[in-house]
Order: sequence, then C-alpha cells, then structure tokens
Amino acid sequence: MAVSSMSKTALRRAMAGNTVSQKVAFNATRTYASKTASLKETFAAGLPEKIEQIKTLKKEHGNKVIGEVTLDQVYGGARGIKSLVWEGSVLDSEEGIRFRGKTIPECQEVLPKAPGGNEPLPEGLFWLLLTGEVPSEQQVRDLSAEWAARSELPSFVTELIDRCPSDLHPMAQFSLAVTALEHESNFSKAYAKGMKKTEYWEHTFEDSMDLIGKLPNIAARIYRNVYKDGKVAPTQKDQDYSYNLANQLGFAENKDFVELMRLYLTIHTDHEGGNVSAHTTHLVGSALSSAYLSLAAGLNGLAGPLHGLANQEVLKWLTEMKSTVGSDLSDENITKYLWDTLKSGRVVPGYGHAVLRKTDPRYVSQREFALKHLPDDPMFKLVSQVYKIAPGVLTEHGKTKNPFPNVDAHSGVLLQYYGLTEQNFYTVLFGVSRALGVLPQLIIDRAVGAPIERPKSFSTEAWAKLVGAKL
Repeated sequence: MAVSSMSKTALRRAMAGNTVSQKVAFNATRTYASKTASLKETFAAGLPEKIEQIKTLKKEHGNKVIGEVTLDQVYGGARGIKSLVWEGSVLDSEEGIRFRGKTIPECQEVLPKAPGGNEPLPEGLFWLLLTGEVPSEQQVRDLSAEWAARSELPSFVTELIDRCPSDLHPMAQFSLAVTALEHESNFSKAYAKGMKKTEYWEHTFEDSMDLIGKLPNIAARIYRNVYKDGKVAPTQKDQDYSYNLANQLGFAENKDFVELMRLYLTIHTDHEGGNVSAHTTHLVGSALSSAYLSLAAGLNGLAGPLHGLANQEVLKWLTEMKSTVGSDLSDENITKYLWDTLKSGRVVPGYGHAVLRKTDPRYVSQREFALKHLPDDPMFKLVSQVYKIAPGVLTEHGKTKNPFPNVDAHSGVLLQYYGLTEQNFYTVLFGVSRALGVLPQLIIDRAVGAPIERPKSFSTEAWAKLVGAKL
C-alpha cells in the first residue's frame, strides 16, 4: 500500500533510530487518499515498542516457571496448558472474552459503526486486534475502501470455484479457493527472491489485506453457485465490508440482516489462540507459510464438527425439538426434552465451553439483537426457553462443567430467520469472520520474529517412565 510523501516523512520521524521500522518498504502498488494514519502506518509506529517489550520480558523473566503440566492435560488434548502467545484476545473463565482488554459490550460501544447503524464494524475490530488502538471513523472508512479495492478475484480462482461440483461441501470449496490464492502471495514471491527477516511482516500484512478483501467474493460465489443462480453482485467500493458480503450473498435489501452481519463478523473473529482454527493458522504460519496457506489450514480445522460446525448441530437439534414439542414451550415440556436428550447419551448442543464457566458474552450479544429485531420469532422463543431451563437441568445432571450457552447456541437461529437457511454454509461465514481474528496475530508473529513452533512429544511408555509408572 503506497502512502503520501507527507505521511512517509511523518512516519520516518516517528520511527527515527529504529532499525526495524526504518526498513519498512512503501513500494506497494495501491494508493488510498487519506490524511489519517493508515492501518499499516499505525501498526509500524507501534512495532518498536512491542519488540522492546518482548525483549525485556524474556531477558528479565525468561527463566520463571509459569505453570505445571499434568498427565491428564497431556492426554486430554493439551487442555489448559499455558504455552501460546496471543495478543488479540484473552478468554477468562468467568468474565468471558476481551479483545485487547475490551469486553464485547465495550467494543459495541466504542468501535465505529456504519452511518445509521447500531452494530460495530468488523473493520474496527481488525484494527483494534492488530494495533491495540480504537480507530477513528475515518480510519475505518478508509479500511473499508481498501478491502473493497483489493476484492477482485483472479480469473483462475473464479473458474476453480465455478468448476467445483455443487455437492462438494462449501467449506472444502472455501479452503480450496484460499489455497489457490497462494499463487498471488507477496510473501512467497519475496521470500523466493530473498528478503530480510525485518521485512517478513510487511509482506504478510499485504497478503492478509488482499486475502481479507477477497473473502466475501469467495464466500458469495460459493453460496450463489451451490444454492442460487450463480450470479454474484460486484463489490460496491463505497460500502463497508459486511454490507458487501450481505449484498453479494443476496440479502442486502434487509437492513437488519446487514446489521446482523456486522455483529456476526465482529463477535466470531477471535477467541484466544488455543482453539483449533486459531492455533492451526498460527502453527502453520510459524513455518513461514504464507497467510493464504496458513488460513486455509485453519479453515480446515474450523470445518470440523467439534469446532465450526457446532452451530449447525445446534440448529438441527432445535428443529428436532420444535417438531416434537410443537407450540407447547412450557417449562415441563422443555425440561422433559432436555432430559430425554441427556438420557439418550447425547449432549445438549451449544451448551458448555472448554474455558468459559458463564454464559458466553457472544451469546448475550446475539440474544440482545434478537430481542430487538425478532422477539416474536417461534425459534427465538424456543431458544429463550432452553436458555431458561437448560442450565438447571445440566447442573442437576452433573456432567457438564459449564451449564451455560456458548455462541453456537444462538447464531443459526438468527441466520435462518432472515432466510439464510442453508446450514452447510454457516461455517463459511464463520470462516470469513475468523480470518479477521487470526491474521492480525500472524502479522504480529512475523513482526516480532516469533519462531517455528515445536513442542516436545513423548510416547506413552516414555510418559509412564517420566511419572514413575509401570506399564
């Protein structure tokens, strides 16, 4: 991304004396006319301080023990082991998620909104996750314009999507298209020619911005090919990211759906670094794979039924419940259905969380949206009754550490209300949002020189020997 000579001078002065920042290149091909500091400039200006913080922390406290690892954790999927650096968000078991220290309600309050809108724009959250700063309205407008300017897909990618069989799962098509964009990677091309480590982050930044700009086009093309007429509306360069996604899917005529997309894309972005999609993107990126290959790997993890497909499972279960209980949503009827579900050996989908021990704030934000926009919807009334009854039933059942709902317990109901009923596509929307959360960390990883990730593993026999057990 090119910047004006004035902004170059100002930035160089701000970064005077710092070797890493002085070597930031400004030779990209795109120009965005704006007097406000761009996202790239803002990130670069804060980078020297971040690098120094990490150096000081490692130098003064590098030998401190920060936790213990039990054998249960090792065999339990590394659950709860403190071993990852993730700047964008921290998940507290009681408080919920904080994005750069801000709760979801705080983000809803302070992040810029579209003219006349009430929900935060995901562009603002991306800026916050990357820089730690709340952007101005103008900075967000400029970022919307930049992503729109980068949105066009190479012809071979559109042809690739169009040639996919309609019964190939949308997530497989999504991952395939993102992988194919590796052909366009700034990072891979620069690495092949030879570049300095201090330049890694800039090329990762450019790849990430290009990729994010193209995701609505990819997602919409898959949706329109599989479920509609195959026609995709062009990107409107004067509109925000969520509007363009909604419009290309074919739902922009409903302003409330556009608002839902703004909320949905914001709250599904990031949820700490240990979940499968986030950790996989980070792990693959640590090998210096490009943003395209790293995100594609993360999307493949997101496609699993224990991760991104969970919202489909919830909606399927709720639909089955509705067909059984009908219009009788009495406490007794819902309680019986919940117990029948548990006694059959099934779980109550959408309830419980690996870390949280309270109602997911992302669930709460969606519930508030529903109370405002669709309070009389029969499926929302069912969700509300389950929310009222399920925690008590699950507590009595005694096998659930967290008896409260997570984000998946609500999102599918909102989407189907507005006519987006194709459940196999829901995880693609999740993937568009999750890219906005994992790619900032990938940029940060390259900027601070994060190493390749390589934990130590043992066989069961070696673990037994380590803990003094005999097999």
